[in-house]
Amino acid sequence: YLGGPGIVRRVPQPPARGPHLGDRRPLQLGDDGGAGGRVGVLGAKALALSLMVDTSVLALDLSDNWLQGEGAAAIAEMLKENCYISAVDLSDNRLGTEGAKAFSAMLLENTTIVSLQLSGNEFDDHAAKYLADAITANSKVEILDLSYNMFGDKAGEILGTAIAENIGLKELKISWNHFHSQGAAALAKGLGANIFLKVLDVSYNGFGNSGAAALGEALKANNVLEELNLSNNRISVEGALHVAAGLKENKTLKRLNMTRNPMQSEGCCVVLKALQANAGTGVEILDLPDIPVNKELAELCDAVKILFPNLLLRYGRSTELQRRSQSKAELQ
Repeated sequence: YLGGPGIVRRVPQPPARGPHLGDRRPLQLGDDGGAGGRVGVLGAKALALSLMVDTSVLALDLSDNWLQGEGAAAIAEMLKENCYISAVDLSDNRLGTEGAKAFSAMLLENTTIVSLQLSGNEFDDHAAKYLADAITANSKVEILDLSYNMFGDKAGEILGTAIAENIGLKELKISWNHFHSQGAAALAKGLGANIFLKVLDVSYNGFGNSGAAALGEALKANNVLEELNLSNNRISVEGALHVAAGLKENKTLKRLNMTRNPMQSEGCCVVLKALQANAGTGVEILDLPDIPVNKELAELCDAVKILFPNLLLRYGRSTELQRRSQSKAELQ
């Protein structure tokens, strides 16, 4: 089955944060025509049998293959036995609660997987209960992607508690879900208690000002987080004030993205003033909303760039130009 024509092909190495593959081969199965669904439930079961004793595959990509909960359960059972695969991508497979339950049980036993992509799998608040159990108990997974799911505020409370107790995650993506004020606050509280997470993406949710307030408090307490994406979260001037309060005290955050938020010039200014007030800030890249730049904001941006000459500040209509400058600098 592994050698079926048109099914198995080599894929690029995972990103730098992913596991080192060495000479082992990554494996990707999918529909070459781009329609997805080539593997399916039966294919997943057959593949699981083959991989149960395979020692050459280290990265497994089964994204967009219509595995559903039953197929995920077969893969999960295989991963309880296989101690070689360290990167798994099961994104866009309609795993649902059944799949979440199966993978949670697997993660309670597996000690090899360090990167797990589960985005776009229709996980809701019920599925969150199972995933939270795994997040709490598993200390080996370093990269977890739960974006593009259907988590709500209840899931935020459940996952927030798990994040607070987790001691292994370094990167967590939970963008494009349905976290609002209550769930957002719970997630932020979990972040404040976590001392291992370095990258957090909560973009395209509904954190609003109350969620921003909780994140501001988390930034005061957290001394590990390096990257935070808050883009498109309905954060207004009031919310920006709360985030700014956290930035005044935080020393470790390196990248902050606040684009696509209704912060206005006033909100952008308070964030910049927070950096001015924090001589020990670690911020290297700051993305602010693409808004018309008034005189006060323009002057403040200039002042901040003089104070922190290595800071990449992207805002207003200058964003695209500065991105191009950054790209050129990175290529040199």
